[in-house]
Amino acid sequence: MSHYPVPSRPDGFAAAAASASPLAVPSGAGKDSRPLWQVFAIFLGPMLLSNILQSLSGTLNNIYIGQMLGVKALAAVAGFFPVMFFFIAFVIGLGAGASVLIGQAWGARETSKVKAIVGTTLTVGMCIGLLAAVLGGFFTEPLLKALGTPADILPDATRYARIMLVAMPGLFVFLLSTAMLRGVGDTVTPLLALTISTALGLMLTPALIKGWGGLPQMGVASSACATIVAFVVATLWLAFWLRRKGSPLAPDADFWRYLRIQPALLKAVLRIGVPTGVQMIVISIAEIALLWLVNGYGSDATAAYGAVNQVVAYVQFPAISIAITASILGAQAIGAGRADRLGAITRTGLLMNLVLTGGLVLLGYLLSRRLMGFFITSEPVIDIAQGLLHTMLWSSIFFGMASVIAGVMRASGSVLVPTAISIFCVAAIEVPVAWFASRHMGLSGVWVGYPAAFVAMLVLQSSYYRLVWRHKRIERLI
Repeated sequence: MSHYPVPSRPDGFAAAAASASPLAVPSGAGKDSRPLWQVFAIFLGPMLLSNILQSLSGTLNNIYIGQMLGVKALAAVAGFFPVMFFFIAFVIGLGAGASVLIGQAWGARETSKVKAIVGTTLTVGMCIGLLAAVLGGFFTEPLLKALGTPADILPDATRYARIMLVAMPGLFVFLLSTAMLRGVGDTVTPLLALTISTALGLMLTPALIKGWGGLPQMGVASSACATIVAFVVATLWLAFWLRRKGSPLAPDADFWRYLRIQPALLKAVLRIGVPTGVQMIVISIAEIALLWLVNGYGSDATAAYGAVNQVVAYVQFPAISIAITASILGAQAIGAGRADRLGAITRTGLLMNLVLTGGLVLLGYLLSRRLMGFFITSEPVIDIAQGLLHTMLWSSIFFGMASVIAGVMRASGSVLVPTAISIFCVAAIEVPVAWFASRHMGLSGVWVGYPAAFVAMLVLQSSYYRLVWRHKRIERLI
């Protein structure tokens, strides 16, 4: 599932930042008289829409595949998600680490340091992308076989997965760029880029499935090819737009000299990024283990797994977005010398999570069957998916609260203990509970592991926050 997380100046970007983002002046710097919830909401709105659009492309692809190609084709696509998540886990960590450092540097008005952090992060991300493309491209089929992918969907799953893996370098650059823009308070530009990407995916996927306009009919691979074309075009537009606006992240002549690895900055990024990346990898391994359990119930169960993932992702987008907002606002406040604002940022994030995520959870229960029908045409499979959704959807509220608390602590560079807590909850609670419950409850038991992990995560993260972290001295990382 995608429920784990994953964003005025003297350099010519001041006017653009002021118009594109409400946070041109860091919220913790004492120069913004608006209530904190308003600052949260203005920052959060474009980022939440960005996350929705980012997933909407995949959702639309899944709807096209499920409705136009059938349940087995949907299962082939769904079976690749944990593999893809594994390869991008370290990049998610890099983006998280870079965003915190960029937020602190931006809050302190150190533009050259922002550029240096961006250049180091992008260089490392491209290297990882090349590694994923080479290794993943060569070993796609053995990897899917090791996951227990049902034989009737293995050829389609392999074709889809290989295309996506080869495209990883470009995808990493796109993901990192949008994540790091949030660190400088710009949530509007990523929204525009993702709007372009989503629109292209919406047009290209059915065109490639049906062969419209003389295009080849590519079957399951249609969504992979459409996704690649969409993010390549969006990345090119992003480069043009950032240059036009004079952003510190723009690929201009000055930017290219920063596109290298600076060891001191890399160490600081990795200090946050590695634990976060390890957490993502553990989560992806857990998802692979759960997918293995689900695959044991056949391709109908795998298709239900994919449909439930889509709905849960949308319900949890506010939780993830609020946590990212809290982390970035916290980092900017620390950079501006206003660490005293961290408590208020945490409280505001928790309240917004309760309202927004809670509201979507309620809608999810009221509309669960209709939502499953968007992805699945088989009534028995809809029944399976609806039951699975009912089992775990409520726990998204607990997940969101734990994510906000961990995000604020991450803004100060405190990542080891919060990450260890998350890893413990996933590895020692989620997977064992899912395995044990599935032995006694069947397929629905797999989903019991999620609420068990999320509740434990909130209890442990909040205990560490209140008893230990709040008593620490908060300082800038660089």
